[in-house]
Amino acid sequence: MVYLNFTDLSEETQNRLLEDSKKDVERKFGDDIRKYVRENYTCFETMIEEEALRNLYSYTFIFNI
Repeated sequence: MVYLNFTDLSEETQNRLLEDSKKDVERKFGDDIRKYVRENYTCFETMIEEEALRNLYSYTFIFNI
């Protein structure tokens, strides 16, 4: 669960959430993504960013108002 203050959804907060999601994706799926990148000649950073955006939708957000 991710706890957020409803009044603090600034760009900085959104970037922090994306960076946290990138770390989460790399920790969970980093080896599989690296293997896919090698086999398909794609960019690792692009793949991590795309998966991080998808990963954000799996989070449960709790807003404090």
